[in-house]
This record gives sequence, structure tokens and C-alpha cells, in this order.
Amino acid sequence: MEEKTMVREDGKRNFALRGTDGDESSVFSGNTPRQAALKAARRLDPASSEDAADRTEIRLREKGTDKVHIYEGWAWHESAPDDKPDWMPDEITEANVSKQGIEHLDE
Repeated sequence: MEEKTMVREDGKRNFALRGTDGDESSVFSGNTPRQAALKAARRLDPASSEDAADRTEIRLREKGTDKVHIYEGWAWHESAPDDKPDWMPDEITEANVSKQGIEHLDE
């Protein structure tokens, strides 16, 4: 069976955030699974610093496939850069992810 990845006209792919029960509550888009995982990680409860941040498992299923990309993600508050635009708040949420692997669903 040939696997078809659903790529939008702008080159971005859609990834559904999967809960532990298989529920897919949110969709994040990105050119790569990592880009979508970073967006998801920014929604985590941010810690006061990167060192204090708890690691959380993020599971993203690529839409149109049975591939689930698994990341460890964490988020923290950081001061905005000095040359920030006027609309940016003084404190921003930063995030990082580390790829743990890929699983294939057998649904």
C-alpha cells in the first residue's frame, strides 16, 4: 500500500496532536514535523527557565498517514530581545523539542 502525505499548496503539512487516549484535539502545520512540534510545545505550561522546565511527550500524527512523530517538548519564559518590535510583550514563551522516534498506527 502506497502512503500519501498530504502536502498543502504552500508546502506545509498538517499534524494532529494526539492525546494518550488517541483523541486528536488540535492541528499544527509546518514544513517539517519538528516545526509543528515546536508550535505545540509553545502551548505547554512554561517554566521560569529552560533548566526548570518539565519535559512532556508530544505525539503528532501526520494527516493522511499512519505515522506518529514522538517528541519530548518543554517551554519556558524568557525576556524578549532588546530590539523587539513594539507589539511583542516583554516576556515571551520559548520552546524546544527532542525527537524520540516514529510509530505507525495499526488502526
